[in-house]
Amino acid sequence: MKALMRQAQEMQKKMQKVQDDLANNEYQGSAGGGMVKATITGGGVAKKIFIDDSLINKDEKEILEDLLIAAFNDAKKKSDDGSSEALRSATSGIPLPPGLKF
Repeated sequence: MKALMRQAQEMQKKMQKVQDDLANNEYQGSAGGGMVKATITGGGVAKKIFIDDSLINKDEKEILEDLLIAAFNDAKKKSDDGSSEALRSATSGIPLPPGLKF
């Protein structure tokens, strides 16, 4: 029982470190062949938006808006994938009950 409690405490420490690290990680997504880029944190907070000068045309405003959404969503997917992988590695080797996924 002591060994299980020790493992749980170690996992808790690892999880806290992983969560702290993830909050500071930045992920970049892109759309339009890299003409639009969005950078977000692991917590999903937008940090930077890059728009290629060739896209700044008021007649193509709707296309630009769609590309911004696509770039942000791409960055969010990368952030989610990075979070899942980091949590899996933090809990590796610790027997978790069936159905409990990270």
